Amino acid sequence: MEKIKQAVETGKTVLGIEFGSTRIKAVLTDERNDPVAQGSHEWENRLEDGIWTYSLEDIWTGLQSCYADLARDVKEKYGARLTTFKAMGFSAMMHGYMAFDADKNLLAPFRTWRNSITGEAAAYLTDLFGFNIPERWSIAHLYQAILNKEAHVPSVKRLTTLAGYVHWSLTGEFVLGVGEASGMFPIDSAAKDYNAEMIEKFENIPAVKELGIKLRDIMPKVLTAGSAAGTLTEEGARLIDPSGALMPGIPLCPPEGDAGTGMTATNSITKRTGNVSAGTSVFAMVVLDKPLKKAYPEIDIVTTPSGDDVAMVHVNNCTSDLNAWVNIFHEFSALIGADVSMGELYDKLYTKALEGDKDCGKLLSYNYFSGENITHMREGRPLFVRLPDANFNLANMMRAHLYSSMATLKLGMDILAGEDVKIEKMLGHGGLFKTKDVGQRFMAAAMNCPVSVMETAGEGGAWGIALLASYMINREDGETLTDFLNGKVFADANVYTLSPDKSDTEGFGEFTERYVKALPVEKSAVEYFE
Repeated sequence: MEKIKQAVETGKTVLGIEFGSTRIKAVLTDERNDPVAQGSHEWENRLEDGIWTYSLEDIWTGLQSCYADLARDVKEKYGARLTTFKAMGFSAMMHGYMAFDADKNLLAPFRTWRNSITGEAAAYLTDLFGFNIPERWSIAHLYQAILNKEAHVPSVKRLTTLAGYVHWSLTGEFVLGVGEASGMFPIDSAAKDYNAEMIEKFENIPAVKELGIKLRDIMPKVLTAGSAAGTLTEEGARLIDPSGALMPGIPLCPPEGDAGTGMTATNSITKRTGNVSAGTSVFAMVVLDKPLKKAYPEIDIVTTPSGDDVAMVHVNNCTSDLNAWVNIFHEFSALIGADVSMGELYDKLYTKALEGDKDCGKLLSYNYFSGENITHMREGRPLFVRLPDANFNLANMMRAHLYSSMATLKLGMDILAGEDVKIEKMLGHGGLFKTKDVGQRFMAAAMNCPVSVMETAGEGGAWGIALLASYMINREDGETLTDFLNGKVFADANVYTLSPDKSDTEGFGEFTERYVKALPVEKSAVEYFE
């Protein structure tokens, strides 16, 4: 405790902060890269005029609240005051659209990854590039705004993501980590930069050419892991800590997306390794040892923080519907005067699901709070359906909701299996894996491969960006990110692995068949239930 206190007071700790979909989280690490303190702030996106968004005020008040919570944790644990760090880094949910004019004014409400409103643009660019451009990517949002003839487009001088915006505001440096940049525009993994051929194709589109848009002028500079990405300014320090205690001058690593930080936090950045992050959204990342044979609309090609190609299956909906059902049970427990914490309730309900029938007893759930690209749903309608002769009980209901949180992901992973993509290890992290054995067991069944969880799985992306900041400041000459993680972070990691149970895998397969067959029911709900 005294050693950590001294590290805090002498500025030898490293800070990582990640803006997730429902929580902003801060993790402080010591000189061994172990998490020693945390802070958090709950927030939620809003649907305004058909757009999923957060306001700029949400971003900064949320960051300040999160940092203040971290400072309280440090004070309570170690009796120390936060004033400086050896390094720091910021990450956030990837993709989306934040467009600014020459005076750094936001030109349109922040459009998050959750918006499925760029179908025309994404389809056109995918065909133009011969490379899958998902609807949530920044370039799809920009081109859709051009197609829509939105009034703000001629004024766009800067285009970035949430992580890029936060970093830019704190340092004055308009940059992105390569992993985050790969969710804006395709990356040439050999050059570790935006794909020059595709930039030329985009700029030669008549409507783009007429506007005179030059992508390299408006998109952030691309940096790989380990690069210096500026220092905290006085203004930036006050944006984080209005109390005045935090000092400027702290070096920052390149801002990364939650995909890159998830890979880092699970040591899944080498070829034939993968990780699955399961929270509000769920995505699986597999580092490729060879290119896919063709482009798939269900598969994104992004990169690791070091710039290596990654196949990414991204699903917009994971735990939101699960959380809503758990909240119903929490309301009921309060109604009958039972004092049950949310953590205990999650554990009990998730564990109960293990008692359910392997196929969920003919219960079916669609967890679509928002639209879903893989199954071509433009909007979300959470839906729970059962046959009259279904085995309707609590265990099967919870199992169905848990299966539903992974079912769309399974559809994408089945494509990679068909491409003979090799996965030697798959690590899980995020809220779905907090209850021992449950999410991990069902995920192994969905993917039909062993899934491992580390003790640090709950730390997630905030720890991942702290590790990237530590790598920037502590790496030795010639030390790769893989070497750093293997030697200085995960050498003694406690890893818990579950292999798929054959009956679980078969049951998940039966559930998935019903899920796919009944997708027109979900589509009808979107069309008719308003």
